[in-house]
Amino acid sequence: MTQSSASIAVVGAGPSGFYAVDALSRARPDARIDIIDRLPTPFGLVRHGVAPDHQGTKGVTRQFDRLLAKPGVRFVGGVELGRDVSLDELRAAYDAVLIATGCGRDRRLGISGEDLDGVMGSMRFVDWFNAHPDAVDLTETIAQARHVAVIGNGNVAIDVARVFAKTAEEMAKSDIDPRAQAAIAAMPLETVTLYGRRGPAEASFTINELNEMGRLARAVALVDPADVANAAAPDGDPTPERVRKQKNIETLRGFSANAPGAKPIALAFRFHHAPLTFSGENGRIIGINFADGFYAPADLAITCIGYDAIVPEGLPAERGRIANDEGRVRGLPDVYVVGWARRGPSGTIPTSRADSFAVAERLVADLAPSSKPGPGGLDALLATRGVATIDTAGWLRIDKAESETGAREGRPRVKLASWAALRAVSNPA
Repeated sequence: MTQSSASIAVVGAGPSGFYAVDALSRARPDARIDIIDRLPTPFGLVRHGVAPDHQGTKGVTRQFDRLLAKPGVRFVGGVELGRDVSLDELRAAYDAVLIATGCGRDRRLGISGEDLDGVMGSMRFVDWFNAHPDAVDLTETIAQARHVAVIGNGNVAIDVARVFAKTAEEMAKSDIDPRAQAAIAAMPLETVTLYGRRGPAEASFTINELNEMGRLARAVALVDPADVANAAAPDGDPTPERVRKQKNIETLRGFSANAPGAKPIALAFRFHHAPLTFSGENGRIIGINFADGFYAPADLAITCIGYDAIVPEGLPAERGRIANDEGRVRGLPDVYVVGWARRGPSGTIPTSRADSFAVAERLVADLAPSSKPGPGGLDALLATRGVATIDTAGWLRIDKAESETGAREGRPRVKLASWAALRAVSNPA
């Protein structure tokens, strides 16, 4: 029996969305697939979340660009679910809707002083140095900071601390926003301290990222020897996880032998320190009080404790994510969800690939023939509302402009950092 052409809307152009498109286009090469995103650019956290000095991780976008070149696959940028089009309207236009919007809000600690100037979530800081068009300029906020506190014991905390601690020369081949790099380089920085509420065996660093902290030109990695003297990975951990934890502990033991003052910046790892309150003066953070009675001066604090999904209207929410049963959104038989929006902010890009492939398989199995208008229906609707979209060709113009500027400056790219600049380049008169 011959299958009729299917239409699928994928909302969210990050890695989870693209991996789903990969699986969907392989299973149903006849399908018309629109990748809808509120930003003028695709790739989500690969563009705006992955650390700018880790260009190898960003190489996955080459695979995503090849997907955009497939017949029947379109990028539709500048379109926000809930603002420009509703979920019900997408369901009326497409045979299936797949949500891949990730987690767009910093999780809060919920302690006193969290709203002081100089205290912020990692997403706010990372958006700034990664040239997100919605980012707030933090130049004045960080300008006088000598003591930076990074709250968290995962790779986001490592990334944030490393970006502070690296020299301009070490960041020269990255795609960090040049304005952010200049502001960080100008800081009178003395200490960058990562605080974790649990011990070194519970830290979720990956070993390559942790090892890199010991090779920085101007920062010496420090650990209290007492924190690692008797640390060991729990016997109950699965073997790969136990190996990872044990390698981390060995690296941290190596850091504990380093001499304070060996380099201009002290890059310290402090364990068993749960923040209790942020202390302030004249509305600005000056220090952190911890549950164990410890106090540390800090004039900048970045919390790296996870994210919550911003659940679009019309979708059920559950524990900071979209309520679903193995990717099928509860109560909505033609709506699916992948990635962090489905499972919460856990896992890496490869994790998202496996997740997206599994959900795409379920979606394809559920697809039924229909006569819904698909992409043409969306185009007609957006035209009546005067929504100016950015298509694949528009993104390629942005990519070309950024890459050419980067080549002139010896960088992979220099990102266009404002909505006006992105739109102007994507749709030249």
